[in-house]
Amino acid sequence: MSLIQTLLTPGYDEDPDRVQCARAANLIQVGEFQFVQLAYHEWFGRDLSEADGNTLFTTYMVQSRVPHWARHYARQIIALDDAGILDDRDPAYHRFDPEGLRPVNTGLWRCVLSGAAVAVCVFGCLWISFEMTGQGSAKATSLLPPYFTEDELTPRR
Repeated sequence: MSLIQTLLTPGYDEDPDRVQCARAANLIQVGEFQFVQLAYHEWFGRDLSEADGNTLFTTYMVQSRVPHWARHYARQIIALDDAGILDDRDPAYHRFDPEGLRPVNTGLWRCVLSGAAVAVCVFGCLWISFEMTGQGSAKATSLLPPYFTEDELTPRR
């Protein structure tokens, strides 16, 4: 029944500890296994070794057994969020992210510049379309395809 329930509702999980860890991982915008890596580092003070990582992956992701230190870390993250002081962009939460996936603060200027570039492209394409269809003696009836001229739309007798 669990597989069917998960397929119908992707956020469904029977284990409340897994749900709590997934919620905490979503709050700091990392994947569940990366969340477990962060919890391991927080609890033990060192990074997870590759051998321990393989065992932990099987235990957590396949067998759905959540370690006590991961539950503790999840409770800490959720408590910070409930208090309104959680900073999901804190580099400590994103230490395992590849450089290209780190959060970027682009600001208003880049947003305006990107919007202007899109507007220039769209209106430039419309202007080119207008110029291409408006040439010659038979004027086009629309700017966008299909390009019928008035002569083609007029019934012949």
